[in-house]
Amino acid sequence: MPDEPDHVVIVGGGFGGLEVARRLARTALRITLIDQRNHHLFQPLLYQVATASLTTSEIAWPIRSLLRDHANITTLLGKVVGVDTENKRVLLEDGGSVAFDTLVLATGARHSYFGHDEWEPFAPSLKTIEDATAIRRRILSAFEKAERTTDAAERVPYQTFVVIGGGPTGVELAGTIAELARETLRGEFRNIDTSDARVILVEAGTRILAGFRESLSEYAYKALSKLGVDIRLGHPVTECTREGVKIADVFVPAKTIIWAAGVAASPVAEWLEAAADGAGRIKVEPDLSVPGHPDIFAIGDTASVVMPNGRLVPGIAPAAKQEGQYVGDIIRARLAGRAAPPPFRYKDTGSLATIGKRAAVVDFGWVKLTGRFAWWLWGFAHIYFLIGMRHRLAVALNWLWIYFTGQRSARLITQGQDVRGSRPD
Repeated sequence: MPDEPDHVVIVGGGFGGLEVARRLARTALRITLIDQRNHHLFQPLLYQVATASLTTSEIAWPIRSLLRDHANITTLLGKVVGVDTENKRVLLEDGGSVAFDTLVLATGARHSYFGHDEWEPFAPSLKTIEDATAIRRRILSAFEKAERTTDAAERVPYQTFVVIGGGPTGVELAGTIAELARETLRGEFRNIDTSDARVILVEAGTRILAGFRESLSEYAYKALSKLGVDIRLGHPVTECTREGVKIADVFVPAKTIIWAAGVAASPVAEWLEAAADGAGRIKVEPDLSVPGHPDIFAIGDTASVVMPNGRLVPGIAPAAKQEGQYVGDIIRARLAGRAAPPPFRYKDTGSLATIGKRAAVVDFGWVKLTGRFAWWLWGFAHIYFLIGMRHRLAVALNWLWIYFTGQRSARLITQGQDVRGSRPD
């Protein structure tokens, strides 16, 4: 009986994990990809589902469908809760396990509340489709409740939206919510003026988009202010409750609070008892393997990868894809008995963030762009990375419709549990 092919297990069907799987397709290896959800999610556009611009089916694809043509790849739906390094097995929540010869951990990240996890029910984060649809429900329901409220003072908290965190996600959320209130919903209500809505963006640091050049941060500040967003810089959030948020020592009544601040890695470092950075990401070797475990790799938001200049590789989709391609090449080289590729080197493809439907900032290092041209470039870049012509066309047509009319067609308030299983107010 011939020897069974080496078994590569990939945990996580995000950008990095999917790239590894594709790199190893049609090889002599046996591949198993495990994810706790059955779909691959295009996270950069998740905020557009939360703000009623796109539908869930336009930014997510069934993993099985994406890998159906690769006979050596098996997809499993399951939640990984640990790794038995001694016996080389991945442990599943239902008590099962999967043996591996090589393991790739691409488990992504979750939001960090900086030691205040009790804030999560009141200030949900945005990482999954469930998060996005629940936040959309909160935003749209707030206007509906304001419409039914006869007391003007009681309406204020329902028409106040607080976004915590001034990174790309926070900036994009704040700008889109402001446009939703001032353009899309205008004239649809009889008892309230939706343009009276307050959108507050809170950033503990001294500027928004801190990862961009200072001139681009300044442009984003002015563009958001023009949309009517109230930006609070240098003021950390000290409390989140059902009734509102305390910014420094000032309490702001608000029924809709969205968390777009700190990020923490999944608990992979704990599973492996490996060294991690302050965000919980594993400090990997130059070949992205876990120290002491040459057959275990960590990529994407799971890994802390230091560039030659001492800075960390950013937790963005292009970086995860590059790391996935690199690890796939290392495994292929081992299979063929070739020398391993040189240490991983990240190629910076630039940073982009949109501010509403007609402005954006683009930083390619060698060139910086702002305004409408930057917005069109941002749109083309995101459409390019979508999977499948149908999705590209659907998203492009939706954006063009919103661009010229201001209308968003995904304004559905779906029923069900609120974020993290709690009931909406």
